Amino acid sequence: MEDERIVALFLRRDEAALGLTAAKYGQKLRALADNLLRDRGAAEECENDTYMQAWAAIPPHEPWNYLFPFLAKITRRLAIDVARARSRQKRSAPIMELTSELEQCIPSPNDTPGQADGTLLIELVENFLRSLSEERRNMFIRRYWYLDSVKEVADFFGCSQGRVKTTLYRVRRDLREYLIKEGYDI
Repeated sequence: MEDERIVALFLRRDEAALGLTAAKYGQKLRALADNLLRDRGAAEECENDTYMQAWAAIPPHEPWNYLFPFLAKITRRLAIDVARARSRQKRSAPIMELTSELEQCIPSPNDTPGQADGTLLIELVENFLRSLSEERRNMFIRRYWYLDSVKEVADFFGCSQGRVKTTLYRVRRDLREYLIKEGYDI
């Protein structure tokens, strides 16, 4: 079913929208949460909570042309919240590995300058990603947005893990240089 029809059902408050959304995107949303949490049960809870939050958010939001990114953002935020709760309980989570990779090129949002410049940083990162080749951009997004492992990224692109690691290293390095060049204090 087309996303526009599903969104229309959400806007009419028709509960069929939930089932259609689950049928179309459930597996992808679960995989996104599972990539971060490595816990199928928690991933399923994140998926179900995504539907509940989407129900509450549509309306006022009307994601006509971007339903999956809209849902993925909700799922990702929910999974990160679960991972943070677990890390507070001294459980390890894959997000720590990703954070250490990215902190080489992007400053912490917890410091005052990081919070003040958050909008500028988002714009700069978006511009940087647009400047990359499609393959490099998609490798970066699969690793740091969809939270795929290096092996999963390599399998997706049909290349070696070494190539993925090298590409990601170079993209992070280039992002850092780009941010410095644009006057963003790292």
